[in-house]
Amino acid sequence: MIPPGLPPGSRVRVRADWPEAAGPVHVRTPHYLRGRTGELVRHLGDFPNPEDLAFARPAPRLALYHVRFAQPPIWQQGQAGDDLLVEIFAPWLEPA
Repeated sequence: MIPPGLPPGSRVRVRADWPEAAGPVHVRTPHYLRGRTGELVRHLGDFPNPEDLAFARPAPRLALYHVRFAQPPIWQQGQAGDDLLVEIFAPWLEPA
């Protein structure tokens, strides 16, 4: 997980984790971004963990971030400067 207070512009990687393999889960991180590196844009606030809320479990508050990814390497289309901006919770991010 990324450390609290990581500044905008920091390079982060989306964890290449596949908890679905262990059974039913609710994951809020797109498969196509797992293992990809992006740029931390901004902290959006702290919110209850939707992965716990989906199963009516106690949900700790987690930091949510906007992370920017270059589009061409992900979709194999577009041009330099085309980006994806995605909301990702802190436990799914690690320093790159």
